[in-house]
Amino acid sequence: MSVLFGEANGMAQRIIGLTGGIATGKSSVAAYLENRYKLPILDSDVYARDAVQPGTVALANIAQRYGAEILLADGNLDRQQLGNIVFSHQAERAWLEEQIHPYVRERMLLAQNQLTVPTIVMVVPLLFEVKMTDLVTEIWVVVCSDEQQHQRLMKRNSLSRPQAEARINSQMPLSEKARQATIVICNDSDLDHLYTQIDQAMSRSSHIS
Repeated sequence: MSVLFGEANGMAQRIIGLTGGIATGKSSVAAYLENRYKLPILDSDVYARDAVQPGTVALANIAQRYGAEILLADGNLDRQQLGNIVFSHQAERAWLEEQIHPYVRERMLLAQNQLTVPTIVMVVPLLFEVKMTDLVTEIWVVVCSDEQQHQRLMKRNSLSRPQAEARINSQMPLSEKARQATIVICNDSDLDHLYTQIDQAMSRSSHIS
């Protein structure tokens, strides 16, 4: 793993790259790290939404590619319609990522460079897919069973099983992400079990060999 170290009071920062599959529980882990350990959370999804706000180059490119019907009446992106396109076509998904993720990477780096705390959490669902592993010093992958992932996603996003499958299959398999992880967090039980694993992970050294 290539590592980019920031500095916090003259010492290398611990930069946790928090990732996993869609609906595996990354937000629950991030919330606990923020509330229990008071860590700053840099969420790539927030920057990705900023990248396609009305007036941005990315949104103009998206509208040019898919037509004005990809926009809502107020000029914002129709995310559900865009999702139906990109989650079914790998080439379109790759094109969309090219529009958004250079901006996301730039914003993540800028935010990290402005922080002088010892530990930062970068939440990047597509950490492996968009090649942002060089921004972090360790990788935490949140996993659960296939059936749990499907059920959580269908419930959370009000999706049919085929729609949920398309979104899950658009990402790198969880098993492959787990093989490349520094730490694997299994979100397959209750919150106490989840939090115990996070506490154990926080107590580990951030050194990556």
